[in-house]
Amino acid sequence: MRPAIGIDFGTTNSVVAALRPDGGVITLDHAAGAVFRSVLCLWLEKGATRQAAGPAAIEAYLEDPLASRLIMSMKSYLAQRSFRETRIHGRSWTLEALVAAFLRELLGPFAEALAGTRIVVGRPVRFAGETAEDAHGEERLRAAFAAAGLPEVTVALEPAAAGHRFAAGLDRPATVLVGDLGGGTSDFSVLRFEPGPPRRVIPLGHAGLGIAGDALDYRIIDQVVSPRLGKGDSYLVWGKPMPIPVGWYLSFARWHQLSLMRAPKVMADIAEVARTAEHPERLRHLVMLVEEEAGYALYRAVSGVKAALSRAESAVLDFRHEEFTVQAEITRTEFERWIAPDLARMGAAVDAALADAGLAPGQVDRVFLTGGTSLVPAVRRLFEQRFAPGRIAGGGEFVSVAEGLALMGAEAG
Repeated sequence: MRPAIGIDFGTTNSVVAALRPDGGVITLDHAAGAVFRSVLCLWLEKGATRQAAGPAAIEAYLEDPLASRLIMSMKSYLAQRSFRETRIHGRSWTLEALVAAFLRELLGPFAEALAGTRIVVGRPVRFAGETAEDAHGEERLRAAFAAAGLPEVTVALEPAAAGHRFAAGLDRPATVLVGDLGGGTSDFSVLRFEPGPPRRVIPLGHAGLGIAGDALDYRIIDQVVSPRLGKGDSYLVWGKPMPIPVGWYLSFARWHQLSLMRAPKVMADIAEVARTAEHPERLRHLVMLVEEEAGYALYRAVSGVKAALSRAESAVLDFRHEEFTVQAEITRTEFERWIAPDLARMGAAVDAALADAGLAPGQVDRVFLTGGTSLVPAVRRLFEQRFAPGRIAGGGEFVSVAEGLALMGAEAG
Protein backbone atom coordinates (compact mmCIF):
# COMPACT_ATOMS: atom_id res chain seq x y z
CA MET A 1 0.00 0.00 0.00
CA ARG A 2 1.55 3.29 -1.11
CA PRO A 3 2.01 5.83 1.72
CA ALA A 4 -0.52 8.65 1.74
CA ILE A 5 -0.82 12.00 3.49
CA GLY A 6 -4.03 13.99 3.88
CA ILE A 7 -3.84 17.77 4.27
CA ASP A 8 -6.86 19.69 5.49
CA PHE A 9 -6.01 23.37 4.93
CA GLY A 10 -8.90 25.01 6.73
CA THR A 11 -10.22 28.53 7.13
CA THR A 12 -9.61 28.48 10.89
CA ASN A 13 -7.53 25.35 11.56
CA SER A 14 -5.38 22.98 9.53
CA VAL A 15 -4.54 19.31 10.15
CA VAL A 16 -2.18 16.80 8.54
CA ALA A 17 -2.80 13.05 8.72
CA ALA A 18 -0.85 10.02 7.50
CA LEU A 19 -1.70 6.44 6.62
CA ARG A 20 -0.19 3.83 8.95
CA PRO A 21 1.31 0.60 7.55
CA ASP A 22 -1.65 -1.33 9.00
CA GLY A 23 -4.10 0.78 6.98
CA GLY A 24 -5.18 3.02 9.87
CA VAL A 25 -4.54 6.74 10.04
CA ILE A 26 -2.85 9.04 12.52
CA THR A 27 -2.63 12.81 12.78
CA LEU A 28 0.84 14.31 12.56
CA ASP A 29 1.31 16.53 15.59
CA HIS A 30 3.06 19.84 15.96
CA ALA A 31 4.41 20.93 19.32
CA ALA A 32 0.95 22.26 20.24
CA GLY A 33 -0.91 19.17 18.96
CA ALA A 34 -2.60 18.05 15.76
CA VAL A 35 -4.72 21.17 15.18
CA PHE A 36 -2.70 24.05 13.73
CA ARG A 37 -4.28 27.51 13.53
CA SER A 38 -4.49 28.78 9.94
CA VAL A 39 -2.82 32.12 10.60
CA LEU A 40 0.35 33.72 9.29
CA CYS A 41 2.25 36.60 10.90
CA LEU A 42 4.73 38.79 9.01
CA TRP A 43 6.99 41.37 10.62
CA LEU A 44 10.18 43.30 9.93
CA GLU A 45 13.35 42.50 11.81
CA LYS A 46 16.63 44.23 10.96
CA GLY A 47 15.25 45.20 7.56
CA ALA A 48 14.18 41.67 6.61
CA THR A 49 10.70 40.18 6.60
CA ARG A 50 10.25 37.41 9.14
CA GLN A 51 7.31 35.05 9.32
CA ALA A 52 5.64 32.52 11.56
CA ALA A 53 2.50 30.41 11.33
CA GLY A 54 0.06 28.76 13.70
CA PRO A 55 0.59 29.30 17.45
CA ALA A 56 3.98 30.94 16.80
CA ALA A 57 2.26 33.50 14.55
CA ILE A 58 -0.18 34.41 17.30
CA GLU A 59 2.66 34.76 19.82
CA ALA A 60 4.64 37.00 17.46
CA TYR A 61 1.60 39.14 16.77
CA LEU A 62 0.67 39.59 20.43
CA GLU A 63 4.25 40.54 21.24
CA ASP A 64 4.08 43.57 18.92
CA PRO A 65 0.73 43.90 17.11
CA LEU A 66 1.44 47.36 15.67
CA ALA A 67 4.61 46.20 13.91
CA SER A 68 3.10 42.90 12.71
CA ARG A 69 0.62 41.86 10.08
CA LEU A 70 -1.58 38.93 11.07
CA ILE A 71 -3.15 37.15 8.09
CA MET A 72 -6.27 35.11 8.90
CA SER A 73 -8.91 33.21 6.92
CA MET A 74 -6.72 33.04 3.80
CA LYS A 75 -8.82 30.22 2.42
CA SER A 76 -11.85 32.53 2.27
CA TYR A 77 -10.18 34.54 -0.49
CA LEU A 78 -9.13 31.70 -2.80
CA ALA A 79 -12.15 31.85 -5.08
CA GLN A 80 -12.36 35.67 -5.11
CA ARG A 81 -10.87 37.12 -8.29
CA SER A 82 -10.95 40.58 -6.69
CA PHE A 83 -8.16 39.61 -4.28
CA ARG A 84 -4.95 39.38 -6.27
CA GLU A 85 -2.30 40.78 -3.99
CA THR A 86 -1.63 42.91 -0.94
CA ARG A 87 1.30 45.00 0.22
CA ILE A 88 2.97 44.09 3.50
CA HIS A 89 5.95 46.08 4.77
CA GLY A 90 6.49 47.52 1.30
CA ARG A 91 6.44 44.17 -0.50
CA SER A 92 3.73 42.84 -2.78
CA TRP A 93 2.32 39.43 -1.83
CA THR A 94 -0.06 37.38 -3.96
CA LEU A 95 -2.61 35.26 -2.13
CA GLU A 96 -0.91 32.12 -3.45
CA ALA A 97 2.40 33.30 -1.97
CA LEU A 98 0.81 33.94 1.43
CA VAL A 99 -0.86 30.52 1.48
CA ALA A 100 2.39 28.89 0.34
CA ALA A 101 4.28 30.62 3.17
CA PHE A 102 1.75 29.22 5.63
CA LEU A 103 1.91 25.73 4.11
CA ARG A 104 5.70 25.62 4.35
CA GLU A 105 5.42 26.31 8.07
CA LEU A 106 2.57 23.80 8.49
CA LEU A 107 4.35 21.02 6.62
CA GLY A 108 7.99 21.76 7.50
CA PRO A 109 8.19 19.27 10.41
CA PHE A 110 6.88 16.48 8.17
CA ALA A 111 9.20 16.91 5.18
CA GLU A 112 10.58 13.38 5.50
CA ALA A 113 7.10 11.84 5.62
CA LEU A 114 6.00 13.83 2.55
CA ALA A 115 8.81 12.55 0.31
CA GLY A 116 7.53 10.03 -2.22
CA THR A 117 4.06 10.05 -0.71
CA ARG A 118 0.68 10.40 -2.41
CA ILE A 119 -0.71 13.69 -1.10
CA VAL A 120 -4.44 14.38 -1.03
CA VAL A 121 -5.63 17.92 -0.30
CA GLY A 122 -9.15 18.90 0.67
CA ARG A 123 -11.34 21.58 -0.87
CA PRO A 124 -14.90 22.65 -0.05
CA VAL A 125 -17.82 21.86 -2.32
CA ARG A 126 -18.44 25.60 -2.52
CA PHE A 127 -15.72 28.10 -1.65
CA ALA A 128 -16.49 31.05 0.62
CA GLY A 129 -17.64 34.40 -0.74
CA GLU A 130 -20.65 35.86 -2.51
CA THR A 131 -18.77 35.99 -5.83
CA ALA A 132 -16.81 32.77 -5.39
CA GLU A 133 -15.67 30.88 -8.50
CA ASP A 134 -15.02 27.32 -7.39
CA ALA A 135 -12.79 26.31 -10.31
CA HIS A 136 -10.68 29.41 -9.73
CA GLY A 137 -10.48 28.58 -6.03
CA GLU A 138 -9.15 25.08 -6.74
CA GLU A 139 -6.70 26.43 -9.30
CA ARG A 140 -5.24 28.86 -6.76
CA LEU A 141 -5.18 26.16 -4.07
CA ARG A 142 -3.11 23.93 -6.35
CA ALA A 143 -0.83 26.85 -7.23
CA ALA A 144 -0.23 27.57 -3.55
CA PHE A 145 0.75 23.95 -2.88
CA ALA A 146 3.04 24.02 -5.91
CA ALA A 147 4.70 27.19 -4.60
CA ALA A 148 5.17 25.40 -1.28
CA GLY A 149 7.07 22.61 -3.04
CA LEU A 150 4.20 20.17 -3.70
CA PRO A 151 3.38 20.46 -7.42
CA GLU A 152 1.57 17.11 -7.64
CA VAL A 153 -1.37 16.79 -5.29
CA THR A 154 -4.75 15.14 -5.60
CA VAL A 155 -7.68 17.35 -4.64
CA ALA A 156 -10.78 15.82 -3.04
CA LEU A 157 -13.99 17.18 -1.54
CA GLU A 158 -13.74 17.69 2.21
CA PRO A 159 -17.14 16.20 3.18
CA ALA A 160 -16.41 13.12 1.07
CA ALA A 161 -13.14 12.74 2.97
CA ALA A 162 -14.92 12.98 6.32
CA GLY A 163 -17.33 10.34 5.03
CA HIS A 164 -14.47 7.98 4.26
CA ARG A 165 -13.23 8.33 7.81
CA PHE A 166 -16.67 7.65 9.24
CA ALA A 167 -17.32 4.72 6.91
CA ALA A 168 -14.12 2.97 8.00
CA GLY A 169 -16.16 1.69 10.94
CA LEU A 170 -19.17 0.49 8.92
CA ASP A 171 -19.66 -3.26 8.56
CA ARG A 172 -22.66 -3.18 6.22
CA PRO A 173 -23.75 -1.17 3.17
CA ALA A 174 -25.07 2.27 4.02
CA THR A 175 -26.09 5.55 2.44
CA VAL A 176 -24.49 8.34 4.45
CA LEU A 177 -25.01 12.09 4.42
CA VAL A 178 -21.88 13.89 5.62
CA GLY A 179 -21.98 17.48 6.86
CA ASP A 180 -18.63 19.25 7.17
CA LEU A 181 -19.28 22.55 8.93
CA GLY A 182 -16.12 24.49 9.59
CA GLY A 183 -15.14 28.13 9.81
CA GLY A 184 -15.68 29.37 6.27
CA THR A 185 -17.82 26.79 4.47
CA SER A 186 -20.63 24.32 5.08
CA ASP A 187 -20.40 21.29 2.78
CA PHE A 188 -22.57 18.23 2.34
CA SER A 189 -22.06 14.97 0.49
CA VAL A 190 -24.32 11.95 0.09
CA LEU A 191 -22.25 8.78 -0.33
CA ARG A 192 -23.03 5.09 -0.73
CA PHE A 193 -20.59 2.82 1.11
CA GLU A 194 -20.22 -0.90 0.47
CA PRO A 195 -17.70 -2.48 2.88
CA GLY A 196 -16.38 -5.05 0.39
CA PRO A 197 -13.76 -6.27 -0.01
CA PRO A 198 -12.92 -4.32 -1.98
CA ARG A 199 -14.59 -1.36 -0.29
CA ARG A 200 -16.60 0.76 -2.69
CA VAL A 201 -17.52 4.40 -2.23
CA ILE A 202 -20.08 5.82 -4.64
CA PRO A 203 -20.71 9.60 -4.56
CA LEU A 204 -24.40 10.32 -5.03
CA GLY A 205 -24.77 14.06 -4.48
CA HIS A 206 -23.05 17.19 -3.17
CA ALA A 207 -23.95 20.72 -2.14
CA GLY A 208 -22.41 23.49 -0.12
CA LEU A 209 -22.23 27.18 0.61
CA GLY A 210 -19.60 29.67 1.64
CA ILE A 211 -20.87 30.37 5.14
CA ALA A 212 -20.21 28.58 8.43
CA GLY A 213 -18.73 29.43 11.82
CA ASP A 214 -17.27 32.78 10.77
CA ALA A 215 -20.73 33.90 9.67
CA LEU A 216 -22.13 33.07 13.11
CA ASP A 217 -19.33 35.09 14.73
CA TYR A 218 -20.24 37.95 12.39
CA ARG A 219 -23.79 37.99 13.77
CA ILE A 220 -22.53 38.44 17.34
CA ILE A 221 -20.22 41.30 16.38
CA ASP A 222 -22.89 42.91 14.24
CA GLN A 223 -25.55 42.76 16.95
CA VAL A 224 -23.51 43.40 20.09
CA VAL A 225 -20.24 45.16 19.21
CA SER A 226 -20.86 47.26 16.10
CA PRO A 227 -23.68 49.38 17.63
CA ARG A 228 -21.17 50.40 20.32
CA LEU A 229 -18.88 51.57 17.51
CA GLY A 230 -21.42 53.77 15.74
CA LYS A 231 -23.43 51.37 13.59
CA GLY A 232 -26.98 52.70 13.27
CA ASP A 233 -25.99 56.23 14.32
CA SER A 234 -26.08 59.30 12.09
CA TYR A 235 -23.83 62.21 11.17
CA LEU A 236 -24.49 65.59 9.58
CA VAL A 237 -24.01 66.47 5.92
CA TRP A 238 -24.84 70.10 5.19
CA GLY A 239 -26.85 70.14 8.37
CA LYS A 240 -28.94 67.06 7.49
CA PRO A 241 -28.60 63.72 9.34
CA MET A 242 -27.28 60.82 7.28
CA PRO A 243 -26.70 57.19 8.34
CA ILE A 244 -23.11 56.26 9.08
CA PRO A 245 -21.86 54.05 6.21
CA VAL A 246 -22.76 50.46 6.99
CA GLY A 247 -19.95 49.09 4.83
CA TRP A 248 -17.39 49.82 7.53
CA TYR A 249 -19.19 47.49 9.90
CA LEU A 250 -19.60 44.77 7.28
CA SER A 251 -15.79 44.68 7.01
CA PHE A 252 -15.14 45.11 10.72
CA ALA A 253 -17.32 42.13 11.66
CA ARG A 254 -15.58 39.77 9.23
CA TRP A 255 -12.09 38.99 10.41
CA HIS A 256 -10.69 38.19 6.97
CA GLN A 257 -11.74 41.66 5.74
CA LEU A 258 -10.58 43.68 8.74
CA SER A 259 -7.11 44.31 7.34
CA LEU A 260 -8.69 46.17 4.40
CA MET A 261 -9.97 48.79 6.83
CA ARG A 262 -6.42 49.84 7.72
CA ALA A 263 -6.12 51.68 4.41
CA PRO A 264 -5.32 55.37 5.15
CA LYS A 265 -8.32 56.58 3.14
CA VAL A 266 -10.76 54.44 5.13
CA MET A 267 -9.32 55.63 8.42
CA ALA A 268 -9.45 59.26 7.22
CA ASP A 269 -13.07 58.86 6.08
CA ILE A 270 -14.14 57.50 9.48
CA ALA A 271 -12.35 60.32 11.29
CA GLU A 272 -14.06 62.89 9.05
CA VAL A 273 -17.52 61.41 9.71
CA ALA A 274 -16.79 61.38 13.45
CA ARG A 275 -16.51 65.18 13.41
CA THR A 276 -20.29 65.56 13.01
CA ALA A 277 -21.50 62.18 14.33
CA GLU A 278 -24.08 62.04 17.10
CA HIS A 279 -21.70 59.81 19.10
CA PRO A 280 -18.19 60.71 17.88
CA GLU A 281 -16.50 58.67 20.61
CA ARG A 282 -17.94 55.48 19.11
CA LEU A 283 -16.24 56.09 15.78
CA ARG A 284 -13.01 57.03 17.53
CA HIS A 285 -13.16 53.64 19.24
CA LEU A 286 -13.66 51.98 15.84
CA VAL A 287 -10.55 53.71 14.49
CA MET A 288 -8.57 52.75 17.60
CA LEU A 289 -9.52 49.07 17.40
CA VAL A 290 -8.54 48.88 13.74
CA GLU A 291 -5.32 50.88 13.98
CA GLU A 292 -4.16 49.14 17.14
CA GLU A 293 -4.80 45.67 15.67
CA ALA A 294 -7.25 44.70 18.42
CA GLY A 295 -9.31 42.57 16.04
CA TYR A 296 -7.74 39.24 16.94
CA ALA A 297 -8.50 39.65 20.64
CA LEU A 298 -12.07 40.65 19.82
CA TYR A 299 -12.66 37.70 17.50
CA ARG A 300 -11.20 35.34 20.08
CA ALA A 301 -13.66 36.68 22.69
CA VAL A 302 -16.57 36.35 20.26
CA SER A 303 -15.62 32.80 19.29
CA GLY A 304 -15.40 31.94 22.98
CA VAL A 305 -18.88 33.21 23.76
CA LYS A 306 -20.26 31.31 20.76
CA ALA A 307 -18.71 28.11 22.10
CA ALA A 308 -20.12 28.85 25.55
CA LEU A 309 -23.62 29.20 24.09
CA SER A 310 -23.32 25.63 22.79
CA ARG A 311 -23.07 24.48 26.41
CA ALA A 312 -25.26 26.98 28.28
CA GLU A 313 -28.43 29.00 27.79
CA SER A 314 -26.56 32.30 28.19
CA ALA A 315 -23.01 33.63 28.19
CA VAL A 316 -21.26 36.96 28.69
CA LEU A 317 -19.21 38.62 25.97
CA ASP A 318 -16.45 40.34 27.93
CA PHE A 319 -13.99 42.40 25.88
CA ARG A 320 -11.79 45.34 26.84
CA HIS A 321 -9.25 47.36 24.92
CA GLU A 322 -8.06 50.58 26.52
CA GLU A 323 -11.19 52.67 27.20
CA PHE A 324 -13.47 50.56 24.97
CA THR A 325 -15.42 47.97 26.93
CA VAL A 326 -18.09 45.43 26.08
CA GLN A 327 -19.71 43.36 28.78
CA ALA A 328 -22.96 41.97 27.46
CA GLU A 329 -24.99 38.90 28.35
CA ILE A 330 -26.19 36.98 25.30
CA THR A 331 -28.86 34.32 25.51
CA ARG A 332 -28.94 31.29 23.26
CA THR A 333 -32.43 32.37 22.13
CA GLU A 334 -31.07 35.74 20.97
CA PHE A 335 -28.13 34.13 19.23
CA GLU A 336 -30.35 31.67 17.39
CA ARG A 337 -32.60 34.50 16.26
CA TRP A 338 -29.60 36.39 14.88
CA ILE A 339 -28.25 33.38 12.97
CA ALA A 340 -31.65 32.30 11.60
CA PRO A 341 -30.85 33.50 8.03
CA ASP A 342 -27.61 31.49 8.03
CA LEU A 343 -29.36 28.41 9.40
CA ALA A 344 -31.97 28.68 6.65
CA ARG A 345 -29.25 28.69 4.00
CA MET A 346 -27.51 25.71 5.60
CA GLY A 347 -30.79 23.81 5.65
CA ALA A 348 -31.37 24.62 1.99
CA ALA A 349 -27.91 23.26 1.16
CA VAL A 350 -28.70 20.00 2.99
CA ASP A 351 -31.88 19.70 0.93
CA ALA A 352 -29.93 20.48 -2.25
CA ALA A 353 -27.48 17.64 -1.53
CA LEU A 354 -30.39 15.23 -1.08
CA ALA A 355 -31.99 16.48 -4.30
CA ASP A 356 -28.69 16.08 -6.15
CA ALA A 357 -28.60 12.47 -4.94
CA GLY A 358 -32.25 11.94 -5.84
CA LEU A 359 -33.04 10.77 -2.30
CA ALA A 360 -35.57 11.58 0.39
CA PRO A 361 -34.37 12.00 4.00
CA GLY A 362 -35.84 8.60 4.89
CA GLN A 363 -33.51 6.92 2.39
CA VAL A 364 -30.39 8.06 4.28
CA ASP A 365 -29.16 5.42 6.71
CA ARG A 366 -26.65 7.50 8.68
CA VAL A 367 -25.73 11.17 9.09
CA PHE A 368 -22.20 12.11 10.11
CA LEU A 369 -21.45 15.67 11.25
CA THR A 370 -17.96 17.07 11.63
CA GLY A 371 -16.29 20.48 11.91
CA GLY A 372 -16.49 22.83 14.88
CA THR A 373 -19.73 24.49 13.75
CA SER A 374 -21.53 21.14 13.96
CA LEU A 375 -21.37 21.54 17.76
CA VAL A 376 -23.76 24.51 17.70
CA PRO A 377 -27.14 23.18 18.98
CA ALA A 378 -29.21 25.10 16.41
CA VAL A 379 -27.08 23.63 13.62
CA ARG A 380 -27.57 20.10 14.92
CA ARG A 381 -31.33 20.68 15.01
CA LEU A 382 -31.27 21.23 11.24
CA PHE A 383 -30.46 17.55 10.92
CA GLU A 384 -32.71 16.33 13.71
CA GLN A 385 -35.63 17.98 11.90
CA ARG A 386 -34.87 16.02 8.71
CA PHE A 387 -33.53 12.72 10.05
CA ALA A 388 -34.23 10.52 13.04
CA PRO A 389 -31.89 11.60 15.88
CA GLY A 390 -30.69 8.02 16.29
CA ARG A 391 -29.20 8.13 12.77
CA ILE A 392 -27.03 11.17 13.54
CA ALA A 393 -23.44 10.76 14.69
CA GLY A 394 -20.52 13.13 15.20
CA GLY A 395 -16.92 13.08 16.23
CA GLY A 396 -13.41 14.00 15.17
CA GLU A 397 -14.69 17.52 14.59
CA PHE A 398 -11.24 18.87 13.80
CA VAL A 399 -9.36 15.87 12.39
CA SER A 400 -11.81 13.67 10.44
CA VAL A 401 -11.32 15.47 7.11
CA ALA A 402 -7.52 15.12 7.16
CA GLU A 403 -7.75 11.47 8.22
CA GLY A 404 -10.30 10.77 5.50
CA LEU A 405 -8.09 12.43 2.89
CA ALA A 406 -5.26 10.08 3.86
CA LEU A 407 -7.60 7.10 3.51
CA MET A 408 -8.70 8.32 0.07
CA GLY A 409 -5.05 8.47 -0.94
CA ALA A 410 -4.55 4.86 0.12
CA GLU A 411 -7.63 3.69 -1.75
CA ALA A 412 -6.49 5.37 -4.96
CA GLY A 413 -4.20 2.43 -5.56
